[in-house]
This record gives sequence, C-alpha cells and structure tokens, in this order.
Amino acid sequence: MAANKPRTSSFSRNVGVVPTSQVPGLKHGPNGTVFLSSGIADLDKILGGGFCLGSLVIIMEDPDAPHHMLLLRNFMSQGLVHKQPLFYASPAKEPRGFLGTLPNPVSLKDDKSREHDTEQEKTLRIAWQYKKYFEDQNLDSQKDGKVEYCSDFDLRRPLDRHALSGQCIDCVSLQDCPNLATLYDRCSTFLAQIPRFDGNITLAGRISIQSFSAPQCHFSDKEWDMLSFIRSLKSLVRSSNAVAAMTFPPSLVSPTVLKRWQHLADTLLSVRAVPDEDKDLAKLLTGYQDMLGLLNVHKVARINTQVPVILEATTYSMKLHKRRSLVLECLNQAPVDGSSGTSHATSGSCSVSSKTGALDF
Repeated sequence: MAANKPRTSSFSRNVGVVPTSQVPGLKHGPNGTVFLSSGIADLDKILGGGFCLGSLVIIMEDPDAPHHMLLLRNFMSQGLVHKQPLFYASPAKEPRGFLGTLPNPVSLKDDKSREHDTEQEKTLRIAWQYKKYFEDQNLDSQKDGKVEYCSDFDLRRPLDRHALSGQCIDCVSLQDCPNLATLYDRCSTFLAQIPRFDGNITLAGRISIQSFSAPQCHFSDKEWDMLSFIRSLKSLVRSSNAVAAMTFPPSLVSPTVLKRWQHLADTLLSVRAVPDEDKDLAKLLTGYQDMLGLLNVHKVARINTQVPVILEATTYSMKLHKRRSLVLECLNQAPVDGSSGTSHATSGSCSVSSKTGALDF
C-alpha cells in the first residue's frame, strides 16, 4: 500500500519549480533557461537574470567613446572570477595585454563598508518589521562562503595577476586570422573543451570578440562572409554551454547587412556617448553631469519560450558608483519650470522622437 502523502494547501510554496545551480556563476531561470552573469548586476536584472546560456550577445559600439569596453571587461572578469574558460579575440596585435586592463573584484573590506551604508539607507526608508527579509537575502548571497553570482568590480584597480594563473584563457589576434574560417576553427576548438551533458551542466565558457569588422582585420571588407560567420557562430554556441559576446562598429557596415546582423543577435545592445555640453539634454535629464554614456537594450534573448519580454525602459544611463563600480539607472526627467512657454511635461510620453534616438523613461 502506498504511503499517504501529506496534504498541502493550494497556497503552499513550491520550492522545486526553479532548481538552484551547483555550478558557480550559473543561475536557473524559467522554462529551463540557464543564465550566466554579465558582470553588471543592473544589466542582469534588466535582462531577467543575465545572458542566456547558448545565446549570442551583440553590442554595437559608439565611434566617439569606447564605452563598449566597460561591458566587455566586466563580462570577461566575471568569467575569470568563476574560473570559467575564456576565449578572447581582438584586432590588437597582442590581445593578451588586454587582460591586464580587466577590473578587479571589490575587496571584502569595501563590501562591508558598502553593506553598512546600504543598511543605514534601508533602515531610514523601510519599516522595521521588513528588516529581517533583507538580512536573509544578505545571508543567502554570502552563505557557505560561495562566490556571488554577480561580483562588484572596481574599475580603478586592475585584476591581480595571480587570478589569471591556472585559468583556461585563449587569446587570438584578428590580424593573424587570414580568413574567417580560421577564426571559426579556433572558436570550435575552444568550445570542444567544454563538456556538455543534457540536464547536468558542469562548466560554462565565455567567448568575447572585440571590434569585429574593424579595419585592421583582413576580412573587414567581406560583409557577407562576416554575416555567414555570425550565423555559424550562433549555431555553434547554441549547441554548447557558452555565451558569445561580440562588439562591432555599426558605422563600418552597410545598412542592409547591419539589419541582418541585428536580426541574428539573441541579445542586442548598443552604447552611446553623452555630449559634454548638451544644454537641452542637461535640462531634460536629472544627473546628466554624472553620466558616462547611454545603454540601449534593443533585443532580449527568448529561449524556450515565445512570450515577448516587456522592459520597463529601453534606455539606461551608465554611471560610476563611488567612482569605481559601473551601474545602470533609468532616465529621470528633470522638473520643468512652469513659467516656460512649451513644457515637456505637457506631453503624454516621456521619450524623445525615435528619429533622434529614443530616450525611454
């Protein structure tokens, strides 16, 4: 006779819906999706958990400022913190030198001071009976001495050299690749080292390709060959436990091919520099002087689902918290003086026309 199962209420919490990953740096999401951290906590939150494992992330560069390097550095440093295999391709002659510019995780001493500051802020604006819930969350993130899913990086301090020892890092110069077949073979060889087991992921890898289609590359004028490479890379990554992040300057690609590249991306982002002296934009946005640039989210990966992702906003400001850590914030409209003739507040929308670049609030 089968044992009687205890009756549970319909309001009981189902703990086993989303399993917890035992592999550092991975987090399970809905519909069997596995997330890998981007290295920026705010970006992980915007994307619903991070970059989907097996997805292709494309970042469109800004020719006026190298803000895409901030995203790429945090992405690569987060992989090294979790001891994940890393593949890096760059148009530079010595790509391994880029590893010396990766940011270092914030030390434990700085973490304690930051937690003390945030705890004081929460005490001021949150009722005392809710304080225990925040304490439980802090304990969960640090329990058993495990590495956090997303680290906080200090952009002022380079990564320690001992953090690179014993790591699986493969650096390739795009100048040394006579054609795209050579680059594809290097990516395929790198992904072959990462074991893949259905239902049991033991390791995840990261591929970072900087300034794809740069003039230094021998294949920079072969747009359709590069399109074929991106399609092949997406198929290669989709069948492996890895995430590929690629940056490229859109101004060097024809509009027809650019649309196809954007369509192939699972997650599509773009960065834009903020003009130093834009008086109109300074009046429109609060905290304009503290902005490094703008991050646009054009597309979010949808794997194992057909439900579209609805974002709170698509444009975010890039700022430095305490001049060291990269944070993303929603754009806030500055208060408008009622004495002025035409006010932005009379409009029903808080965004600029899409012809000049939408700024969603």
